[in-house]
Amino acid sequence: MSLIKITNLTYAYEGSFDNIFDSVSFSIDTDWKLGFIGRNGKGKTTLLNLLLGKYEYTGSIISDAYFDYFPYEVSVEEEEVTASELIEKWKPGAEEWRVICELTLLGLDAEVLYRPVKTLSFGERTKVMLAVLFSGENDFLLIDEPTNHLDSNGREIIKNYLASKKGFILVSHDRDLLDACTDHVLVLNRASIEVQTGNFTSWWQNKEKADAYAISENEKHKREIGKLKASADRTARWAEKSENTKIGYDPIKENDRCISTRSYIGAKTKKMQSRVKNTQERIQREIAEKEGLLNDIESVTDLKLMPLTHHKDALIECRDLSLSYGDKTVFQHLNLKLCNGDRLFLKGHNGCGKSSLIKAILEKAGYNEHAKEGDINLEGELTVASGLTISYINQDTSHLKGSLQEYAEINGVDYTLLLSLLRQLDFDRNQFGKDISDFSMGQKKKVLIAASLIKPAHIYIWDEPLNFIDVFSRMQLEKLIETYKPTMILVEHDERFREKIGTKLVEF
Repeated sequence: MSLIKITNLTYAYEGSFDNIFDSVSFSIDTDWKLGFIGRNGKGKTTLLNLLLGKYEYTGSIISDAYFDYFPYEVSVEEEEVTASELIEKWKPGAEEWRVICELTLLGLDAEVLYRPVKTLSFGERTKVMLAVLFSGENDFLLIDEPTNHLDSNGREIIKNYLASKKGFILVSHDRDLLDACTDHVLVLNRASIEVQTGNFTSWWQNKEKADAYAISENEKHKREIGKLKASADRTARWAEKSENTKIGYDPIKENDRCISTRSYIGAKTKKMQSRVKNTQERIQREIAEKEGLLNDIESVTDLKLMPLTHHKDALIECRDLSLSYGDKTVFQHLNLKLCNGDRLFLKGHNGCGKSSLIKAILEKAGYNEHAKEGDINLEGELTVASGLTISYINQDTSHLKGSLQEYAEINGVDYTLLLSLLRQLDFDRNQFGKDISDFSMGQKKKVLIAASLIKPAHIYIWDEPLNFIDVFSRMQLEKLIETYKPTMILVEHDERFREKIGTKLVEF
Protein backbone atom coordinates (compact mmCIF):
# COMPACT_ATOMS: atom_id res chain seq x y z
CA MET A 1 0.00 0.00 0.00
CA SER A 2 1.25 3.48 -0.89
CA LEU A 3 -0.13 6.90 -1.63
CA ILE A 4 -0.27 8.83 -4.88
CA LYS A 5 -0.17 12.48 -3.85
CA ILE A 6 -1.09 15.19 -6.35
CA THR A 7 -0.48 18.78 -5.30
CA ASN A 8 -1.36 22.02 -7.13
CA LEU A 9 -1.53 20.21 -10.47
CA THR A 10 -2.07 22.67 -13.33
CA TYR A 11 -2.25 21.70 -16.98
CA ALA A 12 -3.53 23.20 -20.24
CA TYR A 13 -3.32 21.93 -23.80
CA GLU A 14 -0.83 23.75 -25.98
CA GLY A 15 -2.46 26.82 -27.53
CA SER A 16 -5.46 26.67 -25.17
CA PHE A 17 -6.43 29.67 -23.00
CA ASP A 18 -8.23 27.52 -20.43
CA ASN A 19 -6.64 25.12 -17.96
CA ILE A 20 -7.88 21.54 -17.93
CA PHE A 21 -6.67 21.32 -14.32
CA ASP A 22 -6.05 24.39 -12.18
CA SER A 23 -4.17 23.94 -8.88
CA VAL A 24 -5.78 20.54 -8.25
CA SER A 25 -4.76 18.59 -5.11
CA PHE A 26 -5.85 15.16 -3.89
CA SER A 27 -4.44 11.82 -2.70
CA ILE A 28 -5.39 8.23 -3.58
CA ASP A 29 -4.30 4.85 -2.24
CA THR A 30 -2.76 2.27 -4.59
CA ASP A 31 -4.83 -0.49 -2.93
CA TRP A 32 -8.11 1.12 -3.94
CA LYS A 33 -10.44 0.05 -6.72
CA LEU A 34 -11.07 3.55 -7.94
CA GLY A 35 -13.86 4.50 -10.33
CA PHE A 36 -13.12 7.66 -12.36
CA ILE A 37 -16.24 9.67 -13.23
CA GLY A 38 -16.64 12.83 -15.29
CA ARG A 39 -18.23 14.34 -18.36
CA ASN A 40 -16.83 13.86 -21.85
CA GLY A 41 -13.91 16.14 -22.62
CA LYS A 42 -13.30 17.13 -18.96
CA GLY A 43 -9.86 15.53 -18.73
CA LYS A 44 -10.14 11.91 -17.52
CA THR A 45 -7.79 10.43 -20.11
CA THR A 46 -5.58 13.54 -19.80
CA LEU A 47 -5.14 12.90 -16.07
CA LEU A 48 -4.16 9.29 -16.78
CA ASN A 49 -1.56 10.52 -19.28
CA LEU A 50 -0.23 12.99 -16.70
CA LEU A 51 0.23 10.10 -14.26
CA LEU A 52 2.10 8.24 -17.01
CA GLY A 53 4.39 11.27 -17.41
CA LYS A 54 3.42 11.92 -21.04
CA TYR A 55 2.78 15.67 -20.63
CA GLU A 56 4.57 18.60 -19.01
CA TYR A 57 2.69 20.18 -16.10
CA THR A 58 3.17 22.41 -13.09
CA GLY A 59 2.64 21.20 -9.52
CA SER A 60 3.69 17.77 -8.32
CA ILE A 61 2.69 14.11 -8.64
CA ILE A 62 4.47 12.05 -5.98
CA SER A 63 4.28 8.25 -6.02
CA ASP A 64 6.60 5.25 -5.91
CA ALA A 65 4.06 3.15 -7.86
CA TYR A 66 4.67 1.88 -11.40
CA PHE A 67 1.82 2.87 -13.72
CA ASP A 68 0.57 0.78 -16.64
CA TYR A 69 -2.23 1.73 -19.04
CA PHE A 70 -5.04 -0.07 -20.87
CA PRO A 71 -5.52 -0.24 -23.82
CA TYR A 72 -2.08 -0.91 -25.25
CA GLU A 73 -1.33 0.68 -28.62
CA VAL A 74 -1.19 -1.63 -31.63
CA SER A 75 0.29 -0.33 -34.89
CA VAL A 76 -0.80 -1.47 -38.35
CA GLU A 77 2.34 -3.61 -38.63
CA GLU A 78 1.72 -5.18 -35.20
CA GLU A 79 -1.76 -6.29 -36.29
CA GLU A 80 0.03 -9.00 -38.31
CA VAL A 81 1.94 -10.52 -35.36
CA THR A 82 0.69 -12.55 -32.40
CA ALA A 83 -0.15 -11.19 -28.96
CA SER A 84 2.53 -13.49 -27.54
CA GLU A 85 5.15 -11.56 -29.51
CA LEU A 86 3.83 -8.22 -28.22
CA ILE A 87 3.76 -9.09 -24.50
CA GLU A 88 7.32 -7.90 -23.87
CA LYS A 89 6.64 -4.61 -25.68
CA TRP A 90 3.38 -4.01 -23.88
CA LYS A 91 4.65 -4.91 -20.43
CA PRO A 92 8.43 -5.37 -20.14
CA GLY A 93 9.33 -8.27 -17.87
CA ALA A 94 5.87 -9.88 -18.00
CA GLU A 95 5.96 -13.68 -17.94
CA GLU A 96 3.76 -15.53 -20.42
CA TRP A 97 2.66 -18.17 -17.90
CA ARG A 98 1.21 -15.39 -15.70
CA VAL A 99 -0.66 -13.99 -18.70
CA ILE A 100 -2.09 -17.46 -19.41
CA CYS A 101 -3.28 -17.70 -15.77
CA GLU A 102 -5.08 -14.38 -16.13
CA LEU A 103 -6.62 -15.48 -19.44
CA THR A 104 -8.08 -18.51 -17.66
CA LEU A 105 -9.81 -16.17 -15.19
CA LEU A 106 -11.20 -14.28 -18.17
CA GLY A 107 -12.58 -17.45 -19.74
CA LEU A 108 -10.18 -17.54 -22.72
CA ASP A 109 -7.97 -20.34 -23.98
CA ALA A 110 -4.24 -19.62 -24.27
CA GLU A 111 -4.38 -20.25 -28.02
CA VAL A 112 -5.52 -16.64 -28.57
CA LEU A 113 -1.98 -15.54 -27.73
CA TYR A 114 -0.65 -17.31 -30.80
CA ARG A 115 -3.06 -15.86 -33.36
CA PRO A 116 -2.38 -12.63 -35.29
CA VAL A 117 -3.84 -9.68 -33.41
CA LYS A 118 -5.96 -8.69 -36.44
CA THR A 119 -7.88 -12.00 -36.15
CA LEU A 120 -8.95 -11.30 -32.57
CA SER A 121 -12.45 -9.95 -31.90
CA PHE A 122 -12.96 -6.81 -29.77
CA GLY A 123 -13.71 -9.01 -26.77
CA GLU A 124 -10.69 -11.26 -27.27
CA ARG A 125 -8.35 -8.30 -27.74
CA THR A 126 -9.68 -6.61 -24.60
CA LYS A 127 -9.26 -9.77 -22.52
CA VAL A 128 -5.72 -10.44 -23.82
CA MET A 129 -4.66 -6.87 -22.98
CA LEU A 130 -6.24 -7.04 -19.52
CA ALA A 131 -4.49 -10.37 -18.89
CA VAL A 132 -1.13 -8.77 -19.78
CA LEU A 133 -1.98 -5.68 -17.70
CA PHE A 134 -2.69 -7.71 -14.55
CA SER A 135 0.22 -10.16 -15.02
CA GLY A 136 2.64 -7.91 -13.13
CA GLU A 137 3.02 -7.28 -9.41
CA ASN A 138 2.63 -4.08 -7.38
CA ASP A 139 1.58 -2.03 -10.43
CA PHE A 140 -1.08 0.67 -10.22
CA LEU A 141 -3.19 0.18 -13.34
CA LEU A 142 -4.96 2.84 -15.39
CA ILE A 143 -7.88 1.23 -17.22
CA ASP A 144 -9.62 3.43 -19.79
CA GLU A 145 -13.13 2.28 -20.82
CA PRO A 146 -12.53 -1.49 -21.18
CA THR A 147 -16.10 -2.49 -22.09
CA ASN A 148 -16.76 -0.32 -25.16
CA HIS A 149 -17.82 -2.47 -28.15
CA LEU A 150 -18.25 -5.54 -25.90
CA ASP A 151 -21.50 -7.51 -25.82
CA SER A 152 -23.41 -8.19 -22.60
CA ASN A 153 -21.66 -11.50 -21.95
CA GLY A 154 -18.23 -9.93 -22.47
CA ARG A 155 -19.10 -7.08 -20.13
CA GLU A 156 -20.22 -9.52 -17.46
CA ILE A 157 -16.91 -11.41 -17.67
CA ILE A 158 -14.89 -8.17 -17.44
CA LYS A 159 -17.05 -6.99 -14.55
CA ASN A 160 -16.49 -10.17 -12.53
CA TYR A 161 -12.78 -10.16 -13.37
CA LEU A 162 -12.20 -6.56 -12.25
CA ALA A 163 -14.31 -7.08 -9.13
CA SER A 164 -11.74 -9.66 -8.00
CA LYS A 165 -8.81 -7.25 -8.48
CA LYS A 166 -7.55 -4.12 -6.73
CA GLY A 167 -5.05 -1.35 -7.32
CA PHE A 168 -6.48 0.44 -10.33
CA ILE A 169 -8.28 3.49 -11.70
CA LEU A 170 -11.22 2.49 -13.88
CA VAL A 171 -12.55 5.08 -16.34
CA SER A 172 -16.04 3.97 -17.33
CA HIS A 173 -19.50 5.38 -17.99
CA ASP A 174 -21.18 2.03 -17.30
CA ARG A 175 -23.00 2.47 -13.98
CA ASP A 176 -23.42 -1.26 -13.46
CA LEU A 177 -19.67 -1.85 -13.96
CA LEU A 178 -18.70 1.00 -11.63
CA ASP A 179 -21.02 -0.30 -8.91
CA ALA A 180 -19.68 -3.86 -9.15
CA CYS A 181 -15.93 -3.10 -9.39
CA THR A 182 -15.12 -0.03 -7.30
CA ASP A 183 -14.81 0.86 -3.63
CA HIS A 184 -13.83 4.54 -4.12
CA VAL A 185 -14.65 7.18 -6.74
CA LEU A 186 -12.58 10.02 -8.17
CA VAL A 187 -14.95 12.59 -9.65
CA LEU A 188 -14.22 15.47 -12.02
CA ASN A 189 -16.97 17.89 -11.03
CA ARG A 190 -17.64 21.07 -12.98
CA ALA A 191 -15.36 23.18 -10.79
CA SER A 192 -13.56 20.75 -8.46
CA ILE A 193 -12.20 17.24 -7.98
CA GLU A 194 -13.37 15.02 -5.15
CA VAL A 195 -12.42 11.60 -3.82
CA GLN A 196 -15.11 9.65 -1.99
CA THR A 197 -15.52 6.19 -0.47
CA GLY A 198 -18.10 3.96 -2.17
CA ASN A 199 -19.25 3.15 -5.68
CA PHE A 200 -21.16 5.12 -8.30
CA THR A 201 -24.61 4.68 -6.73
CA SER A 202 -23.52 5.75 -3.23
CA TRP A 203 -21.69 8.76 -4.70
CA TRP A 204 -24.68 9.74 -6.83
CA GLN A 205 -27.03 9.53 -3.84
CA ASN A 206 -24.67 11.73 -1.82
CA LYS A 207 -24.36 14.15 -4.73
CA GLU A 208 -28.14 14.50 -5.11
CA LYS A 209 -28.37 15.36 -1.38
CA ALA A 210 -25.44 17.78 -1.60
CA ASP A 211 -26.88 19.46 -4.71
CA ALA A 212 -30.31 19.80 -3.06
CA TYR A 213 -28.66 21.35 0.03
CA ALA A 214 -26.58 23.74 -2.11
CA ILE A 215 -29.66 24.86 -4.07
CA SER A 216 -31.60 25.36 -0.81
CA GLU A 217 -28.75 27.37 0.74
CA ASN A 218 -28.45 29.43 -2.43
CA GLU A 219 -32.15 30.31 -2.32
CA LYS A 220 -31.89 31.18 1.40
CA HIS A 221 -28.93 33.49 0.73
CA LYS A 222 -30.76 35.12 -2.21
CA ARG A 223 -33.77 35.87 0.01
CA GLU A 224 -31.55 37.24 2.81
CA ILE A 225 -29.60 39.41 0.36
CA GLY A 226 -32.90 40.79 -1.00
CA LYS A 227 -34.13 41.70 2.50
CA LEU A 228 -30.81 43.31 3.45
CA LYS A 229 -30.69 45.36 0.24
CA ALA A 230 -34.23 46.62 0.83
CA SER A 231 -33.36 47.50 4.45
CA ALA A 232 -30.13 49.28 3.41
CA ASP A 233 -31.96 51.24 0.72
CA ARG A 234 -34.72 52.27 3.14
CA THR A 235 -32.26 53.33 5.86
CA ALA A 236 -30.12 55.26 3.33
CA ARG A 237 -33.20 57.23 2.21
CA TRP A 238 -34.07 58.02 5.84
CA ALA A 239 -30.51 59.16 6.50
CA GLU A 240 -30.52 61.39 3.41
CA LYS A 241 -33.88 62.89 4.33
CA SER A 242 -32.72 63.51 7.90
CA GLU A 243 -29.44 65.06 6.72
CA ASN A 244 -31.35 67.46 4.48
CA THR A 245 -33.21 68.89 7.50
CA LYS A 246 -29.99 69.89 9.30
CA ILE A 247 -29.68 73.28 7.60
CA GLY A 248 -32.65 75.56 7.09
CA TYR A 249 -36.09 75.22 8.74
CA ASP A 250 -39.50 76.88 8.84
CA PRO A 251 -39.71 78.86 12.13
CA ILE A 252 -43.50 78.86 12.00
CA LYS A 253 -43.83 75.09 11.58
CA GLU A 254 -40.80 74.26 13.76
CA ASN A 255 -41.16 76.94 16.45
CA ASP A 256 -39.72 74.61 19.12
CA ARG A 257 -36.42 74.07 17.20
CA CYS A 258 -33.27 75.43 18.80
CA ILE A 259 -29.56 75.59 17.93
CA SER A 260 -28.84 72.15 19.50
CA THR A 261 -31.33 70.48 17.12
CA ARG A 262 -28.75 70.55 14.31
CA SER A 263 -26.25 68.48 16.29
CA TYR A 264 -29.00 66.03 17.29
CA ILE A 265 -30.03 65.55 13.63
CA GLY A 266 -26.35 65.08 12.67
CA ALA A 267 -25.87 62.37 15.31
CA LYS A 268 -29.07 60.62 14.22
CA THR A 269 -27.98 60.74 10.56
CA LYS A 270 -24.54 59.37 11.43
CA LYS A 271 -26.17 56.48 13.28
CA MET A 272 -28.38 55.68 10.26
CA GLN A 273 -25.39 55.83 7.91
CA SER A 274 -23.48 53.46 10.21
CA ARG A 275 -26.43 51.08 10.07
CA VAL A 276 -26.36 51.26 6.24
CA LYS A 277 -22.64 50.44 6.25
CA ASN A 278 -23.16 47.46 8.57
CA THR A 279 -26.00 46.18 6.39
CA GLN A 280 -23.86 46.48 3.27
CA GLU A 281 -21.09 44.49 4.99
CA ARG A 282 -23.64 41.80 5.85
CA ILE A 283 -24.74 41.77 2.20
CA GLN A 284 -21.15 41.20 1.10
CA ARG A 285 -20.79 38.33 3.62
CA GLU A 286 -24.00 36.75 2.35
CA ILE A 287 -22.80 37.09 -1.27
CA ALA A 288 -19.44 35.51 -0.34
CA GLU A 289 -21.21 32.56 1.34
CA LYS A 290 -23.47 32.18 -1.67
CA GLU A 291 -20.56 32.29 -4.11
CA GLY A 292 -19.55 28.86 -5.44
CA LEU A 293 -22.56 27.02 -4.01
CA LEU A 294 -23.83 26.04 -7.48
CA ASN A 295 -20.45 25.57 -9.20
CA ASP A 296 -20.60 21.76 -9.07
CA ILE A 297 -24.34 21.36 -9.68
CA GLU A 298 -24.98 18.92 -12.54
CA SER A 299 -28.01 20.65 -14.03
CA VAL A 300 -29.05 18.32 -16.84
CA THR A 301 -30.93 20.25 -19.52
CA ASP A 302 -34.15 18.66 -20.73
CA LEU A 303 -33.77 17.71 -24.39
CA LYS A 304 -36.57 17.86 -26.95
CA LEU A 305 -37.59 15.38 -29.62
CA MET A 306 -40.08 15.56 -32.49
CA PRO A 307 -41.08 11.94 -33.24
CA LEU A 308 -43.54 11.33 -36.05
CA THR A 309 -46.51 9.00 -35.74
CA HIS A 310 -47.15 6.63 -38.63
CA HIS A 311 -50.70 5.83 -39.69
CA LYS A 312 -49.99 2.09 -39.37
CA ASP A 313 -49.53 0.53 -35.93
CA ALA A 314 -47.16 -2.27 -36.97
CA LEU A 315 -44.11 -0.62 -38.57
CA ILE A 316 -41.69 -3.54 -38.92
CA GLU A 317 -42.41 -7.26 -38.81
CA CYS A 318 -40.16 -10.32 -39.22
CA ARG A 319 -41.67 -13.75 -39.79
CA ASP A 320 -39.36 -16.76 -39.74
CA LEU A 321 -36.57 -14.51 -41.02
CA SER A 322 -33.08 -15.87 -41.75
CA LEU A 323 -30.16 -13.67 -42.80
CA SER A 324 -26.84 -14.52 -44.42
CA TYR A 325 -23.89 -12.94 -46.22
CA GLY A 326 -22.90 -15.20 -49.11
CA ASP A 327 -22.47 -18.68 -47.62
CA LYS A 328 -22.35 -17.40 -44.04
CA THR A 329 -25.62 -17.70 -42.11
CA VAL A 330 -25.87 -15.00 -39.44
CA PHE A 331 -29.21 -15.95 -37.82
CA GLN A 332 -32.27 -18.06 -38.57
CA HIS A 333 -36.03 -18.15 -37.86
CA LEU A 334 -36.35 -14.70 -36.28
CA ASN A 335 -39.83 -13.44 -35.40
CA LEU A 336 -40.49 -9.92 -34.11
CA LYS A 337 -42.99 -7.09 -34.41
CA LEU A 338 -42.30 -3.37 -33.86
CA CYS A 339 -45.31 -1.14 -33.23
CA ASN A 340 -45.70 2.59 -32.64
CA GLY A 341 -44.20 3.53 -29.26
CA ASP A 342 -42.09 0.37 -28.86
CA ARG A 343 -38.47 0.65 -27.75
CA LEU A 344 -37.04 -2.62 -28.98
CA PHE A 345 -33.60 -3.69 -27.76
CA LEU A 346 -31.58 -6.26 -29.70
CA LYS A 347 -29.39 -8.30 -27.35
CA GLY A 348 -26.75 -10.93 -28.07
CA HIS A 349 -23.04 -11.62 -28.39
CA ASN A 350 -20.88 -9.79 -30.92
CA GLY A 351 -21.41 -11.18 -34.42
CA CYS A 352 -24.82 -12.71 -33.74
CA GLY A 353 -26.55 -10.48 -36.31
CA LYS A 354 -27.87 -7.42 -34.46
CA SER A 355 -26.24 -4.87 -36.77
CA SER A 356 -26.97 -7.09 -39.79
CA LEU A 357 -30.69 -7.00 -38.99
CA ILE A 358 -30.53 -3.20 -38.75
CA LYS A 359 -28.82 -3.03 -42.15
CA ALA A 360 -31.50 -5.29 -43.64
CA ILE A 361 -34.27 -3.04 -42.24
CA LEU A 362 -32.55 0.09 -43.57
CA GLU A 363 -32.12 -1.49 -46.99
CA LYS A 364 -35.76 -2.62 -47.06
CA ALA A 365 -36.84 0.92 -46.11
CA GLY A 366 -34.78 2.37 -48.96
CA TYR A 367 -31.76 3.55 -46.95
CA ASN A 368 -29.30 1.68 -49.16
CA GLU A 369 -26.36 3.93 -48.27
CA HIS A 370 -26.31 2.30 -44.82
CA ALA A 371 -25.98 -1.28 -46.11
CA LYS A 372 -22.78 -1.43 -48.10
CA GLU A 373 -20.93 -4.25 -46.35
CA GLY A 374 -21.66 -7.07 -48.78
CA ASP A 375 -24.92 -8.41 -50.15
CA ILE A 376 -27.54 -9.32 -47.55
CA ASN A 377 -29.47 -12.49 -48.34
CA LEU A 378 -32.85 -12.88 -46.66
CA GLU A 379 -35.16 -15.88 -46.33
CA GLY A 380 -38.56 -15.59 -44.73
CA GLU A 381 -40.48 -12.35 -44.49
CA LEU A 382 -39.33 -8.85 -43.55
CA THR A 383 -42.11 -6.25 -43.81
CA VAL A 384 -41.45 -2.52 -43.43
CA ALA A 385 -44.34 -0.01 -43.54
CA SER A 386 -44.24 2.27 -46.55
CA GLY A 387 -43.25 5.91 -46.15
CA LEU A 388 -41.21 5.38 -43.00
CA THR A 389 -38.81 8.16 -42.00
CA ILE A 390 -35.84 6.72 -40.11
CA SER A 391 -33.21 8.50 -38.03
CA TYR A 392 -30.13 6.29 -37.80
CA ILE A 393 -26.98 6.29 -35.65
CA ASN A 394 -24.14 4.08 -36.83
CA GLN A 395 -21.77 2.69 -34.18
CA ASP A 396 -18.81 3.76 -36.34
CA THR A 397 -17.41 7.30 -35.90
CA SER A 398 -14.31 6.94 -38.10
CA HIS A 399 -15.96 8.84 -40.98
CA LEU A 400 -16.45 12.01 -38.91
CA LYS A 401 -14.19 14.85 -40.02
CA GLY A 402 -14.33 18.48 -41.06
CA SER A 403 -16.13 21.31 -39.29
CA LEU A 404 -19.52 21.05 -37.62
CA GLN A 405 -20.92 23.40 -40.25
CA GLU A 406 -19.69 21.12 -43.05
CA TYR A 407 -21.17 18.11 -41.24
CA ALA A 408 -24.53 19.90 -40.90
CA GLU A 409 -24.59 20.80 -44.61
CA ILE A 410 -23.67 17.28 -45.77
CA ASN A 411 -26.30 15.66 -43.56
CA GLY A 412 -29.06 18.19 -44.13
CA VAL A 413 -29.10 19.31 -40.48
CA ASP A 414 -29.87 22.84 -39.27
CA TYR A 415 -26.44 24.14 -38.15
CA THR A 416 -27.75 26.55 -35.48
CA LEU A 417 -30.00 23.84 -34.03
CA LEU A 418 -27.08 21.37 -34.03
CA LEU A 419 -24.90 23.78 -32.01
CA SER A 420 -27.77 24.48 -29.61
CA LEU A 421 -28.34 20.78 -28.99
CA LEU A 422 -24.60 20.11 -28.53
CA ARG A 423 -24.52 22.87 -25.90
CA GLN A 424 -27.35 21.10 -24.10
CA LEU A 425 -25.24 17.92 -24.25
CA ASP A 426 -22.49 19.84 -22.40
CA PHE A 427 -20.27 20.80 -25.31
CA ASP A 428 -18.00 23.77 -24.61
CA ARG A 429 -18.31 26.60 -27.12
CA ASN A 430 -14.56 26.47 -27.86
CA GLN A 431 -15.12 22.99 -29.36
CA PHE A 432 -17.30 24.39 -32.14
CA GLY A 433 -14.35 25.77 -34.07
CA LYS A 434 -12.38 22.51 -34.05
CA ASP A 435 -12.27 19.75 -36.64
CA ILE A 436 -14.57 16.88 -35.63
CA SER A 437 -11.67 14.43 -36.07
CA ASP A 438 -10.01 16.16 -33.08
CA PHE A 439 -13.02 15.56 -30.81
CA SER A 440 -12.91 12.89 -28.11
CA MET A 441 -14.79 9.67 -28.89
CA GLY A 442 -17.61 10.70 -26.58
CA GLN A 443 -17.92 14.08 -28.28
CA LYS A 444 -18.08 12.41 -31.72
CA LYS A 445 -20.91 10.21 -30.46
CA LYS A 446 -22.73 13.30 -29.20
CA VAL A 447 -22.53 14.83 -32.68
CA LEU A 448 -24.26 11.73 -34.09
CA ILE A 449 -26.88 11.73 -31.32
CA ALA A 450 -27.61 15.45 -31.74
CA ALA A 451 -28.02 15.06 -35.52
CA SER A 452 -30.39 12.12 -34.96
CA LEU A 453 -32.50 14.01 -32.41
CA ILE A 454 -32.90 16.99 -34.73
CA LYS A 455 -34.46 14.85 -37.46
CA PRO A 456 -38.20 14.16 -36.99
CA ALA A 457 -38.69 10.43 -37.62
CA HIS A 458 -41.14 7.56 -37.27
CA ILE A 459 -38.35 5.26 -36.00
CA TYR A 460 -35.03 6.04 -34.36
CA ILE A 461 -32.53 3.23 -34.98
CA TRP A 462 -29.45 3.55 -32.77
CA ASP A 463 -26.59 1.04 -33.02
CA GLU A 464 -24.49 1.22 -29.81
CA PRO A 465 -25.14 4.93 -29.28
CA LEU A 466 -23.73 5.14 -25.75
CA ASN A 467 -20.15 3.97 -26.32
CA PHE A 468 -17.91 6.64 -24.70
CA ILE A 469 -20.94 8.74 -23.64
CA ASP A 470 -20.69 10.08 -20.05
CA VAL A 471 -23.07 9.03 -17.28
CA PHE A 472 -24.85 12.40 -17.06
CA SER A 473 -25.66 12.44 -20.77
CA ARG A 474 -26.96 8.87 -20.52
CA MET A 475 -29.37 10.00 -17.80
CA GLN A 476 -30.31 12.98 -19.98
CA LEU A 477 -31.18 10.65 -22.88
CA GLU A 478 -33.13 8.33 -20.58
CA LYS A 479 -35.29 11.24 -19.45
CA LEU A 480 -35.82 12.39 -23.05
CA ILE A 481 -36.95 8.95 -24.21
CA GLU A 482 -39.20 8.43 -21.18
CA THR A 483 -40.84 11.82 -21.86
CA TYR A 484 -41.41 11.61 -25.63
CA LYS A 485 -41.72 7.80 -26.00
CA PRO A 486 -40.40 7.57 -29.57
CA THR A 487 -40.45 4.30 -31.52
CA MET A 488 -36.92 2.91 -31.41
CA ILE A 489 -34.71 -0.05 -32.27
CA LEU A 490 -31.54 -0.08 -30.20
CA VAL A 491 -28.40 -2.15 -29.85
CA GLU A 492 -26.97 -1.14 -26.49
CA HIS A 493 -25.20 -3.12 -23.78
CA ASP A 494 -25.76 -0.68 -20.90
CA GLU A 495 -28.05 -2.74 -18.66
CA ARG A 496 -29.32 0.28 -16.68
CA PHE A 497 -30.23 2.14 -19.86
CA ARG A 498 -32.07 -0.89 -21.26
CA GLU A 499 -33.99 -1.52 -18.02
CA LYS A 500 -34.97 2.14 -17.82
CA ILE A 501 -36.40 2.74 -21.30
CA GLY A 502 -36.88 -0.64 -23.02
CA THR A 503 -40.35 -2.03 -23.72
CA LYS A 504 -39.35 -5.09 -25.80
CA LEU A 505 -36.27 -7.31 -25.95
CA VAL A 506 -35.15 -9.70 -28.69
CA GLU A 507 -32.30 -11.93 -27.55
CA PHE A 508 -30.34 -13.62 -30.31
